[in-house]
Amino acid sequence: MSLSRRALLGAAGTAAAAAALPFTSTAGAQAPASLGKGPGRVKLGVSSYSYWHFRPADQPYPLEKVIEHAAAVGVEGVDLLHRQMPREDNAYLQSLKKHAFVNGIDLIALSIHQGFVFPDAAERQKNIDHTVKCMELAYAMGIPCLRLNTGRWNTTKSFDDLMKNRGIEPVLPGVTEDQGFAWCIESIEKLLPTAEKLGVVLALENHWGLARTADGLMRIVDAVNSPWLGVLADTGNFLDDQYAQFEKIAPKTVFVQAKTYEGGGEWYSLDIDYTRIARILAAQQYRGYVSLEFEGKAPAETAVPKAIAQLRAAFK
Repeated sequence: MSLSRRALLGAAGTAAAAAALPFTSTAGAQAPASLGKGPGRVKLGVSSYSYWHFRPADQPYPLEKVIEHAAAVGVEGVDLLHRQMPREDNAYLQSLKKHAFVNGIDLIALSIHQGFVFPDAAERQKNIDHTVKCMELAYAMGIPCLRLNTGRWNTTKSFDDLMKNRGIEPVLPGVTEDQGFAWCIESIEKLLPTAEKLGVVLALENHWGLARTADGLMRIVDAVNSPWLGVLADTGNFLDDQYAQFEKIAPKTVFVQAKTYEGGGEWYSLDIDYTRIARILAAQQYRGYVSLEFEGKAPAETAVPKAIAQLRAAFK
């Protein structure tokens, strides 16, 4: 039996009115209005970094194999490390996108390396241009999130020495830390129009440099104050008061990278309580991705499934 035109319009109007009403849970509490917050489950992914093992540039672990292994492990997404991409031509980008699709995998983030802590404006602009190019790569692959770093002072030349010093290094002679924050904020602000145009969310990681601490990271994110900039929370990059610092960044977190260290870490190992991490994120009603970044010396092919099982148990 077909509906009359009047009945059909009435039903449509009722549906539209219902859709306009604020969602209320069974407990009677109105769901938060912020995008990405509310009831729902966390999705698991794996970062291609987990398989990189710092191989020489001419021997990268193929991203196609990462996608296939992620599918076999049963996660829902892959976070691509830009440095693992052997090419940037459109044919390669589309082949990766297709390979992910036919394997039932979402490409969820592109993690890049750049920095804005340079006194030379031309050097900062070079890094801005590189970031814009990477946003365009992400857009071409249908990736909605780009990992950013602040960059660091580079007064400690060896990264191994930087890790021995717990990520702490002196400020460049003749400049101040406040100047570094200003350069970083100004550079990120220049990226926002492209982020909005392409629909690629910028996620600033609690990495080394100005974002080594939660306070430093949030100083930048709060100053930029844009819906196109959020936090990428890396569980392995706070070496002091890790849970208290994680709680500070959780409200602005849009993506999580979860470290594990089977076989011993490349630089250090942390005993991370993922049940506690899950509670912190649940308190913020986070329902985005948690992507494994395995940084141990064990073979990724065996360590990744074990780590995913650990995360799955914590984020059930």
